[in-house]
Amino acid sequence: MYPAELVKPMREHLTQVGFEELYSAEAVDNALAKPGTTLVVVNSVCGCAAANARPGAIQSLQNEKRPTQTVTVFAGVDKEAVDKAREHMIPFPPSSPCMALFKDGELVHMLERHHIEGRPAELIAENLINAYNEYC
Repeated sequence: MYPAELVKPMREHLTQVGFEELYSAEAVDNALAKPGTTLVVVNSVCGCAAANARPGAIQSLQNEKRPTQTVTVFAGVDKEAVDKAREHMIPFPPSSPCMALFKDGELVHMLERHHIEGRPAELIAENLINAYNEYC
């Protein structure tokens, strides 16, 4: 588990643009039970989260079509919430960072760590925008 003061700015990178933090399994289930589309970002302390994942997720929200809600859980910190989010992401193996788009609670698009690591934020945003244009 990472100390709260270490992850605070990493959390705020997403929350300051409107992502809701989820801390419990119940909160994850409740978020995914809402109608519409939900982007779930599994946040991380790794460099690819800072350089690619978070900026890509934020940039993707500049699109005309975007998710009804955006939520985040933090790997290595919010264990219960992350475990529950990952249950909803099956059959994909756990990875962080990662991003998943759900429509009416059903997983419709997934970006695993290997889709994020080494790719610029612009490509990640483009990938998400294509999913938004199809499902949102």
